[in-house]
Amino acid sequence: MRVITGNAKGKRLVTPEGREVTRPTGEKVKEGIFSSIQFLIEGADVLDLFAGSGQLGIEALSRGARSAVFVDSAKVAQKCIVENLKNCGFMDIAKLKTGDALMYLSSAFEKFDIAFLDPPYAAEQLPVVLPAVSRVMRPGGVVLCETSKTIDLPDEIGKLVKAKEYRYGSTKVLMYKRGED
Repeated sequence: MRVITGNAKGKRLVTPEGREVTRPTGEKVKEGIFSSIQFLIEGADVLDLFAGSGQLGIEALSRGARSAVFVDSAKVAQKCIVENLKNCGFMDIAKLKTGDALMYLSSAFEKFDIAFLDPPYAAEQLPVVLPAVSRVMRPGGVVLCETSKTIDLPDEIGKLVKAKEYRYGSTKVLMYKRGED
């Protein structure tokens, strides 16, 4: 797995071994996600929730995001995120938060323009986590959720409204936008 474009283009990213901890986003899905938000990334503050290797947040930083917060509870994932941030030269504009996503969201003071959510498919955490994500998004912010194509989510969750839905084989990506206050 590599960074697609930007100032870290071509940098190889390490991932936790096995599928028990992470399921890395496929290249086709990642390209689709970044194609859909390409004009929103420059100067954005990004949240990479259930970060795994950190590839989505790192891709955003490579493309000009101002900062990124990475959240993951697995120690092996945290180690990979730090290694990838160092390798790409993004340690000074990134923060790693260890622990549970809901715990982080309940105490987060940061506000974000873009959020990536890629929890384990079987855990069905999105319906529980999305209302909390809504609270940390800036008005007009975009939330991209990667999930199994079999999981259905509501059109509105908190202040988030479903804007688009993309399908890539067995994967579905939902784009939510946060309404204005």
